[in-house]
Amino acid sequence: MLPSIVTPHKLELKPLLDSLKYVFLGPKETLPAIISSPLSCDQEEELIHVLSDHKDAIRWSVVDLKGISPTICMHIFHFDDDAKRVRQMQHRLNPHMKEVVQKEVVIFLDAGIIYPMCF
Repeated sequence: MLPSIVTPHKLELKPLLDSLKYVFLGPKETLPAIISSPLSCDQEEELIHVLSDHKDAIRWSVVDLKGISPTICMHIFHFDDDAKRVRQMQHRLNPHMKEVVQKEVVIFLDAGIIYPMCF
């Protein structure tokens, strides 16, 4: 898949707080960025100009994260051999958040950012 700068993906925009708003740095409402609503027109134009100049540094979707070495963000936990394993209770999420988390996990699995581990 090509990076979002080359072929922008249509992203699902979520409702924002009143103090925030979307601006689009790409054509046809693509490459969204979230900025503060109370900015003056001059401040907003200046911010959009800076974001537009550096939009290749922004990761617009998970597809853009490919190429990052897993060793940069990988966590490895070393345990003592005699450490006692403890199984914790499963945390419950409300149904809406559960659906959101499931979608994000599937996206990260498909992109190869995370992978399942068996013990």
